[in-house]
Amino acid sequence: MKRNVISVVKFLSLAAITVLFTIYVFRFLRGSRISDTPTSLPLPEKLQDVEHVQEQPQNAGEKIDWQDLKKIREESKRSGKGEHGIASFLSPSLDVLKEKLYQVNGFNAALSDEISLNRSIPDIRNSECKKKKYLQNLDSVSVVVSFHNEHFSTLMRTCWSVINRSPVTLLEEIILVDDASTKIELKSKLDDYVYENLPKVKIIRLKKRSGLIRGRLAGAHKAKAKVLVFLDSHSEANVNWLPPLLEPIAQDYKTCVCPFIDVIAYETFEYRAQDEGARGAFDWQLYYKRLPLLPEDLKNPSEPFKSPVMAGGLFAISAKFFWELGGYDPGLEIWGGEQYELSFKIWQCGGQMFDAPCSRVGHIYRKFPPFSNHFKGDFLGRNYKRVAEVWMDEYAEYVYRRLPHLRTMDPGDLKEQKSLRKKLHCKSFKWFMDKIAFDLVDVYPLVEPDDFASGEIRNIGASDFCLDSKGRGQDEDVVLDLCSKDNPDIQGEQKFQLTWHKDIRPQGRTQCFDISRADLKAPLSLYPCHGSQGNQLWRYDVEKQTLVHGSSSPRCLDADPGRQKVFVTTCDSSSSTQKWRIEKVNMKAMNNWEKIGPKV
Repeated sequence: MKRNVISVVKFLSLAAITVLFTIYVFRFLRGSRISDTPTSLPLPEKLQDVEHVQEQPQNAGEKIDWQDLKKIREESKRSGKGEHGIASFLSPSLDVLKEKLYQVNGFNAALSDEISLNRSIPDIRNSECKKKKYLQNLDSVSVVVSFHNEHFSTLMRTCWSVINRSPVTLLEEIILVDDASTKIELKSKLDDYVYENLPKVKIIRLKKRSGLIRGRLAGAHKAKAKVLVFLDSHSEANVNWLPPLLEPIAQDYKTCVCPFIDVIAYETFEYRAQDEGARGAFDWQLYYKRLPLLPEDLKNPSEPFKSPVMAGGLFAISAKFFWELGGYDPGLEIWGGEQYELSFKIWQCGGQMFDAPCSRVGHIYRKFPPFSNHFKGDFLGRNYKRVAEVWMDEYAEYVYRRLPHLRTMDPGDLKEQKSLRKKLHCKSFKWFMDKIAFDLVDVYPLVEPDDFASGEIRNIGASDFCLDSKGRGQDEDVVLDLCSKDNPDIQGEQKFQLTWHKDIRPQGRTQCFDISRADLKAPLSLYPCHGSQGNQLWRYDVEKQTLVHGSSSPRCLDADPGRQKVFVTTCDSSSSTQKWRIEKVNMKAMNNWEKIGPKV
């Protein structure tokens, strides 16, 4: 009897094994493994792919969609002044208030007060960005915003944009550093508003005016998160702006990432793209410049690309790496030069820097700086001297040739900074120029070629009139006025340079003649020289005496003497107002036009 029972048990065991084996084969033939993998997911086709999947730890490197689709839908339904970044305007009855606040802030603060503090702005990311997923495991951030007498509504809009468009788990805190502001609304009113509405915002108040650089350092010292994000106090973060900044840092902590900086118009608060990307650079007067994207970057418009220099105002960096680099040089004062100092030592001391096209932040570029300089001395020149002496090695000579007063300037004690560079085993500036900014000297050569032409630019059809930029700045028009050589009472700016960059600029300045519109009589305005031609490409035809703008669809500079306006329009060889006489023409350079400067 016992034998029979054993036989039955063996038979049942064998049968069970057979059934399980059959189920396994059946499932395998159906293309599914015996695992927790959902059958709706495609499985690897090759054995080595299966083995690779099996070897990965669970959720390692998993990427997710960080976009807040609910918030995006809600914002799409908003309406009102300034919503969706649409240009807005004030009633003429507010002109007096508008002008009063303009003088204090350098932008249309009266209009800002009529726009919601948490307004919607347009999602202008590349379409590929809207499909991208990012690592699930990203460190949280401390956002540091240093400000001095910032307008209340723009400062709060900065905070609201960060809170509304940042995943809750990624935003540890916003640290506002009050750099000894004197505006009454930035005292108890700010404290009360933050306490009641913005629990993640903390305010640090500096007892005396310390400047942007030391204000940021004060905020960074108080930060709790593993990643620091620095923003200006009149910014607006766009959709899903944080994950694209954080993923490269998660992959290598010695990484700094900058967002694309969009434009918030100082007059209308319109939100628009500045462009679709360029690499940060500089000229040898240490003006910030930009270089065109490389071919491999253009092929991948949603991927981060390497950039030699940051613009300075907006970037993310791991706190660990920031402090390994010593933060900002504490010997730098107020503002200026800090973006070069940090950029150079990031690259030269073992780090890397990227711009992230899928991270966009709007920024108000003021019409004019509203703050008078209460600090004695040339602090900007001193900052440049510190950067050049510590980081630029023999290339500092090319800065001193452009800025000779720096040669004898005392930069202060540099022992600590030079010791830091030695301790970190940082590379030479020649390495930086050869490997990182390898094409910079093609656009900004160490020794600049001579100008093509210079001096006054006189209209032939109205020979009493000359071009005059009146000392104006960005987005302001160049006009026609009586030539100051013939009329000493004319207080203008009538000396210009047609430089080897093939742009035209007021002598000694970095604002260039710019045409930003394509209409029949597009006005001539000024815009910071960018060296990438486009809207700033000019050629002087010596024989025809015409100033020709552009290359693919050239137009000629014309004038309306009665209205004292200048503009570009269709070239007309019979028009005397399209003819111009430039005071000094370098015929040797003109004859080598195609060999000198950027190719067109």
